[in-house]
Amino acid sequence: MATVIRLARFGAKKRPYYHIVVTDSRNARNSGNILGVVGKYDPMLAKTNEKRVILKIDEIKEWMAKGAKPSDRVYRFLANAGVVAKREIPNQTKKNQKSEKTLQKIKDKEDKLAKLAEEKAAAEAAAKAATEAPAEAPAEAPAAETATEATAE
Repeated sequence: MATVIRLARFGAKKRPYYHIVVTDSRNARNSGNILGVVGKYDPMLAKTNEKRVILKIDEIKEWMAKGAKPSDRVYRFLANAGVVAKREIPNQTKKNQKSEKTLQKIKDKEDKLAKLAEEKAAAEAAAKAATEAPAEAPAEAPAAETATEATAE
């Protein structure tokens, strides 16, 4: 028998509430064949609320010593409580990740913004050069006149 520590859903429609239970891995999520309730999880509470996750750590350690394996979500709860070492748990779904099409749109938009920024910087540099050029031209003219006067004498 492979025992697992996992969530069993309770609560009303759109108001989930979970019991953290020890059960056989072959049982359905909410089957009545549970070996023990070792905690509670209320996702409707704020993440900072201490009653969001309630664990019976002694019982959990006993079950884990007997070979019970926690699910990914329960493992995260245990890691946050300091019962087990933290590890990288991969995301099981890709729903939270952006699609390739969306990523391409974002890249195109960034490229377009970068190109516009370059054009704006070039235009500003040209405008700055244009405003400075007339100021430099009269300064050069007297030097040129003195050079021609010196050669004429």
